[in-house]
Amino acid sequence: MKAIIYIEGGASGPHSKNLNIRCQKAFHALLDRMGLQRKPRLKACGGRNAVYDDFCTAHAAKREDFVSMWIDSEEPMKDIEAAWKHLAEVTTVAAWKKPEDVEDEQVLFMTTCMETWIVADRKALKRHFGHKLHENALPPPNDLESRDRHDVQERLERATKDCQNAYAKGKRSFEALEEVSPDALQELPSFCRVQRILKKRL
Repeated sequence: MKAIIYIEGGASGPHSKNLNIRCQKAFHALLDRMGLQRKPRLKACGGRNAVYDDFCTAHAAKREDFVSMWIDSEEPMKDIEAAWKHLAEVTTVAAWKKPEDVEDEQVLFMTTCMETWIVADRKALKRHFGHKLHENALPPPNDLESRDRHDVQERLERATKDCQNAYAKGKRSFEALEEVSPDALQELPSFCRVQRILKKRL
């Protein structure tokens, strides 16, 4: 079984290598904690369009048994199983076309963004950011996937603003993700979907 997942995260350009390694390391840590029988190859692509382009190229080449992309949903999802229908409805990716023979299970979502998964694990947050974390500034833990991504991101930044390692996109975001436990994400439907698909496909 050969599998590759293209990830929204990291960066592109001449200075992207270290950040991409950090991104891949964080997602590998999460996959390790899922207890998967086999591990896919991960590639951090930077922005969404780069993820889509790499995914389409790899799917057409058919060198792997399973090709997937792991991206933010950007908006709450009406039906977490209808991946391509959701992508068609999200304006920022309206130009994306569903490649021939691609399945919904080849799109893995962080709903609505990676920060949703980070704020869902309160134990990891406290451990990572320490006693200066303002937990009351975080979004309530119920119905996290229904929250606007900007609200989740801003609340996380506000909650950690006095911490020495205050949250920010880039290296610090992946350091925080690296500590997240799958057990803490079981109330998130999109995470449960990712876990189910990978255990079936790998």
